[in-house]
Amino acid sequence: MADGDPDKKDNGDAHTESSTKTTPLEIESGDADTKKFTTAGEGSGSGYPTTQQSPRFGGLAEIVDASLRSLQSAGSAIVHHINFTKVNAAPGAPFAVTAKDLGDLSSERSHGALARVLEKAASNLPPCEDGEEESLKSVRMQIEALVRRIGTEEEDVDNTIHKDEDETVKYRKSDAHKHDMELAANALATVILRSKPDEGITREQSDIDFRREAFGTNVITEKNLDSFLKLCWDAIQDFVLIMLLILGIIGIAVETTVGLEEGEKCGACWIEGAAILAAVAIVVLVTATIDYHKQFSFIRLTQSLHETNTKLVIRNGAQLSVIDDDIVVGDILSVNAHNQASIPADCVVLGPPISGGLKMDESSLTGESVLITRNPGDVVLSGTSAVQGSAKMVVIAVGVNSVAGKIKAHVYESTDHNGDGLDGDDESPLFIKLEKIAKQIGMAGTGAALLSLSVNCIKGFAIGNEDPKVVIEYIVVAITVLAVAVPEGLPLAVTLALAFSSNKMMKEQNLVKHLDACETMGCATTICTDKTGTLTANKMTARAVYTNETDYSCTDPAVSLGDFVRGSPDRPNQLTIDMLSTLIAINTMDETTLEMDTAGNIKSSTGNPTEVALLAFVCSLGNNYQDIRESTRGRSGKGDLSEFLVEGKQIGFSSARKMMSWAVPRIEGGYRIYCKGASEVLLARCNHQLAKSSDGVDNNETAVELNDASRQDILGIGEVYARRGMRTLALSYRDLPDGVDFDAKSDSVLNADGSEAFEVETNLTFIALVGIEDPLRPEVPGAIEKCYEAGIDVRLVTGDSPNTAVSIAFQAGVLKAFHFTDNADEMIAINLKPNVLMEGKVFRRKVYRIDDGGKKEFDQTAFDKIWPHLRVLARSSPDDKLTLAHGLNQSTLFTDKKACRQLKEEHNILVFPDRQVVAMTGDGTNDAPALKRADIGFAMGVAGTQIAKDAADIILLDDNFASIVTAAKWGRNVYASIQKFLQFQLTVNISAVVTALVGSFAYAKSPLAAIQLLWVNLIMDALASLALASEPPTDELLKRDPVNRSKSIITNRMWGNMLGQSSYQIVVIMFLLFAGPEVFDFEPGHEVERLTNENSIHYTFIFNAFVWMQLFNEINSRSLQGELNVFRGIERNPLFCGILLTTAVLQVIMVEFGGKAMHVHEDGLSPELWGISIAFGIASLPIQQVINILYLFFHRYYGIW
Repeated sequence: MADGDPDKKDNGDAHTESSTKTTPLEIESGDADTKKFTTAGEGSGSGYPTTQQSPRFGGLAEIVDASLRSLQSAGSAIVHHINFTKVNAAPGAPFAVTAKDLGDLSSERSHGALARVLEKAASNLPPCEDGEEESLKSVRMQIEALVRRIGTEEEDVDNTIHKDEDETVKYRKSDAHKHDMELAANALATVILRSKPDEGITREQSDIDFRREAFGTNVITEKNLDSFLKLCWDAIQDFVLIMLLILGIIGIAVETTVGLEEGEKCGACWIEGAAILAAVAIVVLVTATIDYHKQFSFIRLTQSLHETNTKLVIRNGAQLSVIDDDIVVGDILSVNAHNQASIPADCVVLGPPISGGLKMDESSLTGESVLITRNPGDVVLSGTSAVQGSAKMVVIAVGVNSVAGKIKAHVYESTDHNGDGLDGDDESPLFIKLEKIAKQIGMAGTGAALLSLSVNCIKGFAIGNEDPKVVIEYIVVAITVLAVAVPEGLPLAVTLALAFSSNKMMKEQNLVKHLDACETMGCATTICTDKTGTLTANKMTARAVYTNETDYSCTDPAVSLGDFVRGSPDRPNQLTIDMLSTLIAINTMDETTLEMDTAGNIKSSTGNPTEVALLAFVCSLGNNYQDIRESTRGRSGKGDLSEFLVEGKQIGFSSARKMMSWAVPRIEGGYRIYCKGASEVLLARCNHQLAKSSDGVDNNETAVELNDASRQDILGIGEVYARRGMRTLALSYRDLPDGVDFDAKSDSVLNADGSEAFEVETNLTFIALVGIEDPLRPEVPGAIEKCYEAGIDVRLVTGDSPNTAVSIAFQAGVLKAFHFTDNADEMIAINLKPNVLMEGKVFRRKVYRIDDGGKKEFDQTAFDKIWPHLRVLARSSPDDKLTLAHGLNQSTLFTDKKACRQLKEEHNILVFPDRQVVAMTGDGTNDAPALKRADIGFAMGVAGTQIAKDAADIILLDDNFASIVTAAKWGRNVYASIQKFLQFQLTVNISAVVTALVGSFAYAKSPLAAIQLLWVNLIMDALASLALASEPPTDELLKRDPVNRSKSIITNRMWGNMLGQSSYQIVVIMFLLFAGPEVFDFEPGHEVERLTNENSIHYTFIFNAFVWMQLFNEINSRSLQGELNVFRGIERNPLFCGILLTTAVLQVIMVEFGGKAMHVHEDGLSPELWGISIAFGIASLPIQQVINILYLFFHRYYGIW
């Protein structure tokens, strides 16, 4: 039965089969036209393949064949031995390498690292059974010889033996090296990892489990989810809640025990303490429920992702589809570009190489959008994608041992992660400030409570002659004063404000994962942004073309190059446009396709990104590449022309030639060959160029001689494109006669590697030079300009080259003209001022030092000398982004006033007067650690990897950098909303504490009961927080500077508003407290409650007036800067109006029907007193205007505030 037959049975005893069958290593030998794959059973009866003399290896064929036979024999012996002994061996013992060895290979990714793994494996091969000594000895010797050859060839892989040497040793060492790497990769799979390129590992669960035990699983041990009780415990750590908890417990204990008179029944005496505890429970449950819900929302998202992530592996010779989590070391992956296969684990590419090669998109890890060719023996990292070609790979590292796994472990705070010493603050700037305010309020409230207790004790015992038992009443009054001082509604108010804002941000394409991230973005001072997929579209696009001796460079990202060319006054003639379109359509691979919608717009694409850019260029020129392909004889594979497909001749791309060609038959006879490739290669082969017709006829073909001057002009244009960060591609053609020999070699023209070129690819006619780049998103420049207006610096951090990085940065507005030298004629990297641009390797060398113990450590002082100038960090590694985020976050440069003044005077650089609040954007796996370390991390929702999304605080659902401006605006709005609420809440607290203190001094009792203050502080204030949080953001917010970390959240203006309003409220309450009974003709409240134990009209009136003053002051609190029109925009906020109306209705219900539960008079209040209460509230509005005038007067003429 043939190898790989899916019907092949496994008898359950793998070692029996292995002991009777050889394990061949399949290699490729010979050139493309003499290629032969060896298989077991060919040739002699020995069971080994018979290999023909290979012209590629000349006299080395015998050595190669001997090495191959030895490895095959040893592979069979070693597999046999391991299957016999693995049951009794210690875990991992049967394998000659460890998970760490293979993980190091993944990290280093060099051929030398593979050689070292093989060398270690050869020395660690397990003891052999009887009769196997010679085979084992042979395999060790051959691996050692292979290791030596790889080491030598790495040093001079590009050297060539002189052509005058003997023909049997005439070969290129690079070819030998490729063969050795192919052999090394297959040896790693077959001998070391006991797998087979054609059959894979067995399906036996015991073998799979054994591999998991030895090398780990492809699953990261994620951080355990917090239980609901744990989240409740975290929520209750708030200082205010702890104080309220203590107050509630003390209140219940005192009221139900020592607070009762002899024979008195408690009744509802516990209600006030219980209400305080209920308030705490509400806040804790609401906060924990929100966090718990968000936790499981992301868990469901992750699980659904895992279920759809499947890959094709070979086991027992059959291809199976398994989920990524089930892949183990030794599995053989079948990867092809048709499904843009994402690699689930670190692998080594196996041989033989397949025609066309394998090209990988590694931008998710490196940030580089250029495709990377991977050959047998090369390491391919997890998280990267195959976009061209196909290959087999052997898995070498899974889970936390893989490169992406290590990043993922860091992101998820897995138990597998050991930390890197670059951790930062856990709390957001807002919560640090609120914690500070809460402690200050607690201290002030405690002082007020002690003052109340002291004064009452002096009055009762030192001046009066009260019964000692009355001290309990004094303690209860002191607790009431403290309860009044503590803003019970603050924790819930902040949670509601953040939750409301995060829901609003979701509608504007910002998915907020952590509530405090809303506010933190409002304080951001620096955004460190990735380029690929963030500033750019992560889609290669043609942006410039030189043809007909004219340069067409499109600088507007909103306009396609084709539209720009066709709309140019000096547009090329139609013949050139058609020739360009035809060349591109014919000379591109079938696997590169565009999917169009009914309107002719591109919906999606597959295949090589460079070819996708060219095909999109064809479409923008007004042509359909599919129609061109299908109507061209020798290129069309559909319809009537498909039978003539064999007449077309393709010469595929190779790194040796740096070009690709496709010849198709002409109607006139002969062929026309279309070529595309590296500009310097094709220009050297061109002797004519297509030019505009001199007679003015649009469709006339005019080919003029390409002299040296014209050639230098084109090369100069190419250099300009390169400095702008573009990749250049030349396009040319040639008409060939009938009977041309496509295999004929040129005597004078050489390929890029020095080999002889094909004759048909010489004497070409130049058509165009195309500049291709990953284009800037159209909305990015405006968004970055708004960031600068808002006082937010933007820095570009990318793995791209300096020229590409600077080009994008200048187009985006990250770099301005003043960042370049005064005499700069081009805005390119070489013309930047010092330290504005830095490469990763230079950056690392400058900001890290070696300590006395030889350990690398971060140098904050050196970093502080660089970062004020730094705007672009090119060729950066993932660690560079993490270092940058950490260094900015921890910098205290702002405290060095002399250095800041020098930067301002000499470089016009303003250093923000506080620690930096760092935002980091990115979409790749490589961005994840930095996203997590930054104060706030933004991941792209569409193009972003799952690891990046999990690490981020906010996910941009539309992948639009401009949405960051929206996040900043909402963040500042959240901060302003909490300021508005604090202004409102603390006004309540100031007036309530003074009222409670005066009442305790005068009557040893507060006129405002604790339950009434709880209603004001919790229910009404929580609704007020939601009302104030619903205020929509305005563009004026982005014209202010970011908020300092250390600056108090309460501004001087807010103090003026709070003190002014609270003074008015205190005057009204004092008037009602002391003069109210006489003016309004009712009994004094303290006497009624002392004599009858009933709730009085007096204190009910005070409570009602107090609440209505708060309700109208809620309208005043919409303004923080002393605006005259406090009603401005209120009609656009129906939620605010609805909450205000709801609160007013609830107050009516509380006063009229609350009775004893709310400590109000059982019959409520008369209409007259209701009208007076509301009038006192309305008076708050003109009082605010008086406060504004007084503030401006004292600020302008006396410098106060």
